[in-house]
Amino acid sequence: MLNVLTIRPEAFGLDISNSSLKIVKLERKKRGFALASFGEQIIKPGVIENGEVKDEEALVKAIKKGISEVKGEKIRTKYVVCSLPEEKSFLQVIQMPKIKKEDLGKAIQYEAENYIPLPIDEVYLDSQIIPPVHNHLDHIDVLIVAFPKDVVDPYLSCLKKAGLQPGVLELESLSIARALVKKEIAPYSLLLIDLGAIESSFIIFSGYSLRFTSAISISSREITKAIAEGLKIGFEEAEKLKLKYDSKERQSKNSKNKEISGALNPVLTELVDQVKKRLNYYRTHSSHEHLPPDHKGIQKVFLCGGGAGLEGLAEFLSTQLKIPVILGDPWTNIFPESKKETAKMSHKESLRYAAAFGLALRGIRKKYD
Repeated sequence: MLNVLTIRPEAFGLDISNSSLKIVKLERKKRGFALASFGEQIIKPGVIENGEVKDEEALVKAIKKGISEVKGEKIRTKYVVCSLPEEKSFLQVIQMPKIKKEDLGKAIQYEAENYIPLPIDEVYLDSQIIPPVHNHLDHIDVLIVAFPKDVVDPYLSCLKKAGLQPGVLELESLSIARALVKKEIAPYSLLLIDLGAIESSFIIFSGYSLRFTSAISISSREITKAIAEGLKIGFEEAEKLKLKYDSKERQSKNSKNKEISGALNPVLTELVDQVKKRLNYYRTHSSHEHLPPDHKGIQKVFLCGGGAGLEGLAEFLSTQLKIPVILGDPWTNIFPESKKETAKMSHKESLRYAAAFGLALRGIRKKYD
């Protein structure tokens, strides 16, 4: 007999950041998925600060408005898979002895206390067993993620006040990796850089799991600000110039692109320095990857986020880091064949929706645990 209580409705993805929220709803097709609904809503300054909700009423209004104004099909489901702020998370891969499954949960919670800088009763703790890509292990690798309850509870409150049913709240980096990493497995280490409007993330993924995350102060807004200050123009004009910037013409005589390139050099150099510092840190602290013996560090870098669309950025970073750098493909686990955009959304625009795509993928697969 079918137990209707176990039926899980499909959910849409809701990515909330300090400055905006993005919505994506997918639909099933004979082969793969398709984009059914999407939209973006600006969040006013002060509503969310450093990942903490400061004005619940304003966030509830933004969520409702965003849902009502989506492009494509109207969103009818109340179930949502929502992101949580990267800067407030604690993430670690730990080793556990092979013990009975029924005892593992308590053992993980006990061990997690050694890594989380808050009392265990003040956080929401989640964990995931990581299967090895190479070799049979004499232990279990476990990814643990924790968030302070006083950070998470306001998000839950806002979602419910907006008339939604939270299926999952998850770390934004997990969503980005689900969107960009083909079939969610990498036989070597990947670096994912999400250049957001106000905040950016440095994410390392290898095997079947995230391994390391860190915040980067350089953001899309910082890039625009550098152009504004370098050319002594307003922020809005600088944003328009950034979108039109063509790195291939940066050496043209009397070219505006040459001026923009000069203004960008300091901020892009700082971005490279920050990435290198984090790569060096990871090299000396990485463990538990269990990849093939010929594995040698980061093999490829994927860019996403609004800042990733800057013309020539991938080539610049590739040259400076001496690692292949390419624009990520948020559609890679949506379409069965190689396809980077649809008539509804261009590839460049989809880079801003990477986390929302990852959340929507979890929602349509109904993986709420």
